[in-house]
Amino acid sequence: MKATTKDAYKLMHDGAIALSQMEANGICIDVDLLEKTTVKVAKKIKTIQEELEKDELWKEWLKVYRKKANMGSRYQMADMLNKVHGFTKSTQDPKKKLSVDEKALLELDIPFIKRYLRMEKLKKLHSTYLKGIYREIVDGLLHPSFNLHLVRTGRSQSNLPNFQNIPIRDPKIGKLIRSCFVPRAGRVLVEIDFGSLEVRVSCCYNKDPALIEYIRDSSKDMHRDMAMECFMLPQEEVTKEIRFYAKNQFVFPAFYGSYFGQMAPDLWESVTKTKLITVSGLRLVDHLKNKGIKRLGIKDDVRPRTFMHHIREVEENFWGERFPVYAQWKWDWWKEYQKKGWFQSLTGFRELGVYAKNDVVNHPIQSSAFHCLLWSLIETQHWLNRNKMKTLLVGQIHDSILADVPENEIEKYISHVIEVTTVDLPSHWRWIIVPLEVEVETSSTNWWEKQKVKV
Repeated sequence: MKATTKDAYKLMHDGAIALSQMEANGICIDVDLLEKTTVKVAKKIKTIQEELEKDELWKEWLKVYRKKANMGSRYQMADMLNKVHGFTKSTQDPKKKLSVDEKALLELDIPFIKRYLRMEKLKKLHSTYLKGIYREIVDGLLHPSFNLHLVRTGRSQSNLPNFQNIPIRDPKIGKLIRSCFVPRAGRVLVEIDFGSLEVRVSCCYNKDPALIEYIRDSSKDMHRDMAMECFMLPQEEVTKEIRFYAKNQFVFPAFYGSYFGQMAPDLWESVTKTKLITVSGLRLVDHLKNKGIKRLGIKDDVRPRTFMHHIREVEENFWGERFPVYAQWKWDWWKEYQKKGWFQSLTGFRELGVYAKNDVVNHPIQSSAFHCLLWSLIETQHWLNRNKMKTLLVGQIHDSILADVPENEIEKYISHVIEVTTVDLPSHWRWIIVPLEVEVETSSTNWWEKQKVKV
């Protein structure tokens, strides 16, 4: 990625300086809690290990492999699951050896496997995160590095440790680690996050009027509408959880280049494995059965009454009827790249080289969205420096900025960042044609316990 304008070069130059100041500030860690959590997790791992060693599957495992028995070997696990449970969902690596991936293991209702997967999560938490963070602490502060030159999409990257990959999706794991991140004495952690930033930036590229209308009209809800289509529900039966799965397993994958053959199995697994229910209390899987859909089906099966066929029709309507301008833009953008061998972002950067179609479509959107955050971070840091404020920017996670704010500066800081992100930024880059929004969360205790603030 190469800067082609002075504004683009200045963004990288000033961004590197602002991120280095953030790195120098550091974020406070509750070292005592971190140490206790590390010990607690190690004991839990040992307990699960002992439980696994008493399991009948492991006893059979030892009989087969004797001294070579290795619980961490996916080849041995695939072999033993086949011998004991008749499990056949294994893959072969290039050396023609059996293996089994985590997704296949998650489908098994076997106590040994459930404990094993839990232990693997805890091992990663213990070694990669807890011990990895402890190793980098200096005087109670963590100083992650933030880089602008290592990610091909044009986004930032963090290491020592990777601050942008601190777990949160698994609530139990997220709580254990994020509870160790705390504000300094007399301060509050404030995280300000752009809402749907990449979707909004994509509007600036494709200019699809239907997508723009979804952004501008707060009464419209794209994820709710797609939940209605994917699960054949009336609006009043769509719950927050059902909307969540439509958003993350259909809308976003579709925007990033996925297709029905990949999305339908994930959606079907959510329907059958998570016990989703409608507003009236009917299980979603039973609702679909009432609609005549009782099985997933296969992607090459053109017969109706399978979920695969239904999602295929939903996808065709998504691009053909709902967002045809967006669909045409993707095709035109790809054709233009094939002619030139490069593509230009709205923020003044050019990407040259060999890219797949999805990369050509996604990279400029992802990089421009990050540049919106980076510009906002730079302006905020300049404002803090000019006004000699004591607020410290301490972290950047994709579309959000984390700050350690004195209690007497909270209102002023939040108000200013909202103005920078929603008023100053669109004024600086006139190509931003849709409104931008942010969400604010604060915590006086730790990063896990942050609560939303109405803005």
